[in-house]
Amino acid sequence: MPTIAASGMLLAFMAYAAFSISDAFSKLLAGSLDPFEVAFSGGALGFLILPFVRQKHESYIDIVRTAHPWMWLIRASAVFLATASSVEAFMLLPMPEALSLMFLMPFFVTILSVTFLREQVNIWAWISVAVGFVGVLIVLRPGFRALHFGHLCALVAAVANAVGVIAYRRSGANSPRLSLFGSSLIGPLVGNGILMMPHVSWPHGTDWVFLSGYGLLAALGQLLLMMATQSAPANRVALPQYSQMVWGVVLSYTLFHQQLDFWGFVGVLIVTMSGLVNWIRQKIKFRYIALHGTAMMRRRVKDI
Repeated sequence: MPTIAASGMLLAFMAYAAFSISDAFSKLLAGSLDPFEVAFSGGALGFLILPFVRQKHESYIDIVRTAHPWMWLIRASAVFLATASSVEAFMLLPMPEALSLMFLMPFFVTILSVTFLREQVNIWAWISVAVGFVGVLIVLRPGFRALHFGHLCALVAAVANAVGVIAYRRSGANSPRLSLFGSSLIGPLVGNGILMMPHVSWPHGTDWVFLSGYGLLAALGQLLLMMATQSAPANRVALPQYSQMVWGVVLSYTLFHQQLDFWGFVGVLIVTMSGLVNWIRQKIKFRYIALHGTAMMRRRVKDI
């Protein structure tokens, strides 16, 4: 249904807004806390919103109980990799630069949705992700500037997030909502919890505010993204990720006073517009389908 798919995309927009602000909080913690400790908070503080996720017929044991254990493990591992690598990337790179690499996620989601979900992807979606990829190359300009560990972390986050979206789609129909959300908490909690142990330290002062903001908003984003992937095809849920770039540029200017050069701005503009144009095209298509369906129903009633 077009209306359901549109609501899924709206939920995805909200999820990526939460992720963007959460990423800004993690960047504010650079130099104060270990990246794995920051990512760990996304799993720990996420438990606070479990009562709002749990439905009446669900038990809290459903957090780890699922009809698709392999998909649950894949999702948990993907979220762990995504949180750990994205926190590291945002601490090392300007937000627009880190986001531009993470925006390769729609490219990976489109490939994986065709390969594993057998979803139909039209030529316009392929063109959109291809143009977005060109925008990423303009931002990074490989060969003209040095790429380092932060860029690798951002790429790993893009792949991991794409795998997580596909895992949601594969297990979403027959799994309790608490189980789907639980995988996005247990992964960061266990994986980052182990890796942070050699360098863990107690937060002080405003670190608590930044850490809480990161953890709660990261968990909220996972919840909204889970709901989005249950309402719309995976390749459409990936498209609203481009709205993160607007957030990234604004936050980079206002909070961190990091400015884009001319080619960086051109690349960011191309990446953002490639997603927005395709989204607008889909909105027009949905309206056409709805109007066409209404007209067909009226003709049938008239014939009767």
